[in-house]
Amino acid sequence: MKPHHVQQQRQLATEMDQYERSAEFVDVMLAPVWTALDPVLAEALRGASGPVVDVGAGGGHGTQVIARAMPETEIFAVEPSPGLRAVLLARVNEDPDLRDRVTVLPSDLLRAALPPRLGTLVAMNVIGHFDPTERRTIWQLLAERLLPGGRAVLNLQPPAEPIAVPHTRFSELRIGRRRYEGWGRAEPAGPEQVTWHMTYRVFQDGEPAEEVEVEYIWWVLGHDGLKAELAEHGLHVRPTGPADLGLRCISRSPE
Repeated sequence: MKPHHVQQQRQLATEMDQYERSAEFVDVMLAPVWTALDPVLAEALRGASGPVVDVGAGGGHGTQVIARAMPETEIFAVEPSPGLRAVLLARVNEDPDLRDRVTVLPSDLLRAALPPRLGTLVAMNVIGHFDPTERRTIWQLLAERLLPGGRAVLNLQPPAEPIAVPHTRFSELRIGRRRYEGWGRAEPAGPEQVTWHMTYRVFQDGEPAEEVEVEYIWWVLGHDGLKAELAEHGLHVRPTGPADLGLRCISRSPE
């Protein structure tokens, strides 16, 4: 069998769609991550009320978790990337329950048409896409719109400081005759950010078939920094679930 041609494509992620080139890989490669997050997020949502906003819903893994944990609750799934949103909309459409309860919004959080009052906000694997000014706008939104007893659940992903992260394979899976690998490394890009360099490699019948490289800025944030920012808006935060998953629960009063 002749070796497959390797198609190399490189692109610096734009503000419009940071997942334009990687969307086809992101959803399937995040599936194992959601296997670990699923029960922890479900527990963090125990007793929460709606409506719910799922920030950066991606392909909808988290939307499904929210829907199972909060039956009959209305969900607003916010996803600005057309590629990821296509997966999200298809996943919602295939499930009669989701189709009845989930509204997919083609926008980022700060421009989304949200209800005036919110019971819950979920922001998984996404907070680093918001710069410090945008984060403070989100905290103000929570302070103004969260219903009494409402909460937000997010996760803090490493690194918490602008340090280098070595080239590491974070995902590998096989679909049909193709094997997919996801690689990533990060380097400091300023006092509060890193640049992630992501490489997605595809092999067919053992031979290289495709390689996609993308880069994007990620704003780093640790627990102490989050706590200080929230305090400015009268909000409180506590860790929840296993420490390695980085989940935090935010509320308007200490818990």
